[in-house]
Amino acid sequence: MKLVSFESAGSWNAGLLIDTSIFDVSALLHGSGSKQVLSVRQLLADYGDKLPELATRLTGAVKSNPGARAGSLDELRLGPPITDPAKILCIGLNYNDHVAETGRALPTHPDIFAKFASSLIGPFDEISCSTITDNLDFEGELAIVIGKECRSVPAEQALDFVAGVTVLNDITARDLQYRGTQWLAGKAVDGSTPVGPAIVTLDEIGDIQNLDIRTRVNGQQVQSSNTHLMIFPIRQLVSYISYFLSLSPGDIITTGTPQGIGAKRQPPMWLKPGDTVEVELENVGVLRNVVR
Repeated sequence: MKLVSFESAGSWNAGLLIDTSIFDVSALLHGSGSKQVLSVRQLLADYGDKLPELATRLTGAVKSNPGARAGSLDELRLGPPITDPAKILCIGLNYNDHVAETGRALPTHPDIFAKFASSLIGPFDEISCSTITDNLDFEGELAIVIGKECRSVPAEQALDFVAGVTVLNDITARDLQYRGTQWLAGKAVDGSTPVGPAIVTLDEIGDIQNLDIRTRVNGQQVQSSNTHLMIFPIRQLVSYISYFLSLSPGDIITTGTPQGIGAKRQPPMWLKPGDTVEVELENVGVLRNVVR
């Protein structure tokens, strides 16, 4: 199952993506006459513990209610799949090759920072923050979305609480990031972080720790890696975070970037207005954003 957020009448609505068609989830659940606006976060809060049953119900409703089709991918504006997350937790330095290019020692525990919902944009929206920094950098990442409330979860059970996977570009203002010891200023710029296109449930992605991830700038490949190179695998990240922090449906955890960031190139490769940045995650999707 692939879940998206699409814009309709000034609101973000939960959508079911099938091929290139998007179906209004509220209409699938309640009939085409429904005026209810249902967000993906609310959908996970209601159905996060029974996603296989939800998928069966929605796909069955598509066949019996074709009027629930809202439009196609090229007709509708997509937002981040979760437009209103309670928490966005980000892992730094989680790929061996990326740690090596930074010259740091391997971490002994996950390095965690936060973003805010105001930093998120849709998978094809413009990245409109080049006026804030001359040192705009890319970081292609796998992100997970929590499906069920959890606290103190053992690593071997952690994926049971994950609704699915999406793609995130942790666009970073490097000059702001390194003005102090905390990274927040460079990592949480308004409208800087593309996410999407969809949340893909785990049954459709294969082995979450064996997915290719690539980043391209103007068609040139600048990052290429695989999630098996993570220092802290996703099960361990969920378990570690849930030890000290309750996780809720719709919370986003983004799991770190591999080697190849612009700041560590010689000379540095900064994004500039007009550049097109793509992040592709195997079996999940592609972000494509233009810098303004």
